[in-house]
Amino acid sequence: MSTNTTIKVPLLDLRAQYDTIRTEVDAAVQGVMESCHFIGGPEVSALEQEVARYSQTAHAVACASGTDAILLALWTLGIGPGDEVICPAYTFFATAGTIANNGATPVFVDVDPKTYNMDTHLLEAAITPRTKAVVAVSLFGQCCDMPTIKAICDKHQLFLIEDAAQSIGSEWEGKRSGSMSDFGTFSFFPSKNLGGAGDGGMIVTQNAELAEKARLLCNHGAKPKYYHSLVGTNSRLDALQAAILRVKLRHLDRWSEGRAKNAALYNQLFEGSRVGRPYHDTRTRHIYNQYVIRVPKRDELKKFLGEKNIGCEVYYPVPLHVQKCFAHLGYKEGSMPVSEAAAAETIALPIYPELSEEQLRYVAQCVRDFVDNA
Repeated sequence: MSTNTTIKVPLLDLRAQYDTIRTEVDAAVQGVMESCHFIGGPEVSALEQEVARYSQTAHAVACASGTDAILLALWTLGIGPGDEVICPAYTFFATAGTIANNGATPVFVDVDPKTYNMDTHLLEAAITPRTKAVVAVSLFGQCCDMPTIKAICDKHQLFLIEDAAQSIGSEWEGKRSGSMSDFGTFSFFPSKNLGGAGDGGMIVTQNAELAEKARLLCNHGAKPKYYHSLVGTNSRLDALQAAILRVKLRHLDRWSEGRAKNAALYNQLFEGSRVGRPYHDTRTRHIYNQYVIRVPKRDELKKFLGEKNIGCEVYYPVPLHVQKCFAHLGYKEGSMPVSEAAAAETIALPIYPELSEEQLRYVAQCVRDFVDNA
């Protein structure tokens, strides 16, 4: 097959998604505009109930972003100065940034070379008398080994948060992401499987008391209005975002199935090549928020794909333990070898459900042309 440079494959095409649900979304937006109820209200409450039900949790609290969701979860649990919080070194910055913003110290552990989720074999050794919590990340749409992590946390009486920003709907042996910890946190950034028309987030929990405290902190600690039992902040989800997300949630399982179908075709097309395909732990339901391959000469491949009009992205080029802002923690290059290798060798390909088979085959052929001939 010869590559055809007239084909264009963006990393993500939100217009293609919108075209499939335009009537529903437009009606939902119009409904909010007619109601003029823009902050809180029935749309936000309904979304919270629907996300809680979808994630197999008892409670959900909407907030302004996925970053705020982690920040508020830590805040609710009383994490602060003097505390250590363990998290993986290979993840989006917010996982550790929120720990630091709460005044605590992030403690990094390396990741599993197959799933890129936290290496559970390294977790216990990172625990010290100052450790108060673990933030486990379910990266790229695959739930991490929450039962093992939770058992370790229970043994050492630590709080557990699942950063499920990329994994709403993912499962571990039938249990949904977000349901197996003190808090699960979701992001509704537009590029996510369930993405809004801007920033948005959600905290989920099985604990009514924790949910109520998180809800207070999201709204300046006030209940009723102007009566403040806590010093909180303003981290509310707009009703417009909630209305759009409610429409999209109804389609989420179909979209996740479409992504899994596209991943299966990629896997088939890359068979026998030097392309390192994503590992799928059979205990999980993988929703493929990203389809991340591993290749030699990754940066050269990225440039090549750009020349072929194929969108791609590097998640993440610099592991957290060697970020400049964390230099004071004393980590050195080489201390997290799996994270460092992943940062140098992985790249995400287009995987969204609206891709045509022609586009998928074109992407795969271009990748193989480069990798197998490099």
